[in-house]
Amino acid sequence: MITGSSPRRVLKSWLVATLAAVAPNVVSALEISLTATGAPETLVTRLEETSSVFTAESRGLDTSLEILSAALSDYRTIVQIMYDEGYFAPVVSIKLDGQEAAEINSLEAPAQFNRATITVTPGPLYTFGTAVVEPVTPGTELPAEYATGKTATTGAIQQAASAGVQAWRDVGHAKAEVASERVIARHAQARLDSDIGLSPGPRLTFGKMYIKGDTKVRRRSIEKIAGFPTGEVYSPAEIQKVGTRLRRTGTFSVVSIKEREEPNPDGTLDFDAEFEDLPPRRITFGAELASRDGLDLTATWTHRNVFRRAERLRFEFAIRNIGGAEDLDGRIGLRLDQPDRLGPDDNTFWNALLERRNTENYNVTIAALAYGARRTFSDRLYAEASAGFQWSDADDAYGDGRKFRYFIIPFRSEWDERDSKVSATRGFYLDSRVMPFAGLSGTESGLQMTFDGRAYTSFGTGGNLVLAGRVQIGSVIGPSADGVTPDFLFFSGGAGTVRGQPYESLGIPIGDEVAGGKSFLGFSGEVRGKITDAISLVGFYDYGAVDTSSFVGTDAEFHSGAGLGVRYDLGGFGPLRVDLAVPVQGDTGDGLQFYIGIGQAF
Repeated sequence: MITGSSPRRVLKSWLVATLAAVAPNVVSALEISLTATGAPETLVTRLEETSSVFTAESRGLDTSLEILSAALSDYRTIVQIMYDEGYFAPVVSIKLDGQEAAEINSLEAPAQFNRATITVTPGPLYTFGTAVVEPVTPGTELPAEYATGKTATTGAIQQAASAGVQAWRDVGHAKAEVASERVIARHAQARLDSDIGLSPGPRLTFGKMYIKGDTKVRRRSIEKIAGFPTGEVYSPAEIQKVGTRLRRTGTFSVVSIKEREEPNPDGTLDFDAEFEDLPPRRITFGAELASRDGLDLTATWTHRNVFRRAERLRFEFAIRNIGGAEDLDGRIGLRLDQPDRLGPDDNTFWNALLERRNTENYNVTIAALAYGARRTFSDRLYAEASAGFQWSDADDAYGDGRKFRYFIIPFRSEWDERDSKVSATRGFYLDSRVMPFAGLSGTESGLQMTFDGRAYTSFGTGGNLVLAGRVQIGSVIGPSADGVTPDFLFFSGGAGTVRGQPYESLGIPIGDEVAGGKSFLGFSGEVRGKITDAISLVGFYDYGAVDTSSFVGTDAEFHSGAGLGVRYDLGGFGPLRVDLAVPVQGDTGDGLQFYIGIGQAF
């Protein structure tokens, strides 16, 4: 019998005893009981889960010496747990076959133990009498649990000491430490008096960063990317920034920045930085299948540290419409990021693109080249701008063989507060783009703007039920609809806008053909519910509208679709996605559409 345990544990113990009785040739299992009269059920469960004796079977402990060693270690373990929970006068007894384990000579231990009995008498629950930390900096926030009258626990004491030390470190005292700790248990009053003394040490400034480790990145580049704040007042947050900047390059598998034990005589503190490089090359693949559009395949090839300056060279390849209704098309893209050209939070980049798009409403060949810079404000927010040229040759509703030549200045900002990039359950994502374009060789000039906003909430269910919403806005200002390349205009339909409608099926009627609109407005909503840890069901509705003017009005062309989907969690890759959708409004499509891919739809 196991006192203080759940019925399931009692049944398990009974089964073990039964098996031992019917199988006399098998070594009998150790019969274990744990009793903690008066202790909360949560504390009893913690003792059972932590006790080496109680978990002996699952840990493979079966010899008598192993059981005895586990019992001896349990005295300390159980007392520490009781202290952690506020019981500072516990009595712990661990008996093996009726004899106290602490009194058994390991050299004379029997060949086998048959029964272990753990008895814990908790005693009274202690509260803090005094709870002092001094000296502290102005504004130091000590844990609320560390206060007179609160339940006294070792965890609260440790948290208070840590908070006091950290507050001193935050204002420049890098070597702050606990100088003294006086704890008095007053058993008659069930009270604990705690007095923590801190030693702030001197206020220090940053010295030098010494680079170590087997990295192929040039030291000058590491220093420029890191932006180590030599001469500034010490701050743990600044060291975190240095590490983040270096990790952001995607070049290193390990970035370790450690302060030296002793400051310099001039009040500066030096740091040692060690690095390990990631493999220089990486290849990734992706695939998405739609009923009408066929199979799309993508691949990327990334080369890190190309010229030993922590650069990242990325080639992107895509082939689309494999087995689809339209002709085969694809793209080749290149991007070279250079993190050591500007400041520590800035980098420059080159972009190049060669693409062919074959759709039901237009065919276009695009070539583009641009050079730009990115400012990273945080891990969640960045902005970038570039300048370059784009050439487009198009066949569409307005004619064949039309040529467009542009000088473009794209701006982009991205703010990502999602808890996961591949399967968010809370937070939001905002992607804003503005691109002025100046026409060359008679091409019209103008401005293109797009916005993509997404929001997620799980209603406090821990991700078991998620409501996801998306808004997409697009506008072209300036040129006439027939005076701009079709890849700057807007269509609706397909996996990225309105599921249940064919890809880019909604536009502006031009005679018997369809052209893109100068504005777009899209809404999408999903309800995601977990069925198991790996499988979720999704219901969704998508709406899209396209207009001839620069802003969507009441006369806009519109359509919508809705459907159901299944998600199977693939871990860090995101879920495997299968969506089935049908048209709800509009006349651009009919019948069932399906979509298969990796990652959520948005």
